[in-house]
Amino acid sequence: MTMMDKTMAAFFLPGLLVFFFTRITYNHYVGLLITLALISASAYKGYTHGGGLVWVDALSLTVGFYFARRWKLQQEKAESSI
Repeated sequence: MTMMDKTMAAFFLPGLLVFFFTRITYNHYVGLLITLALISASAYKGYTHGGGLVWVDALSLTVGFYFARRWKLQQEKAESSI
């Protein structure tokens, strides 16, 4: 994988994973923790090269958490209006 591929993956995948795990567990905190555990394991194994990718991962996690939280609040609002 080239550095550009890794950067693009770091930009999209963590945020998508947070949202995906939130949809599965119905809890945005659990989704964030599972994704953090996966990223930490990959960093420990040496798949993260350089500090720049860590910052891109963190940005993606933050954006993914924001959208997962919004989705969760919309679900709660829809359930309460029924």
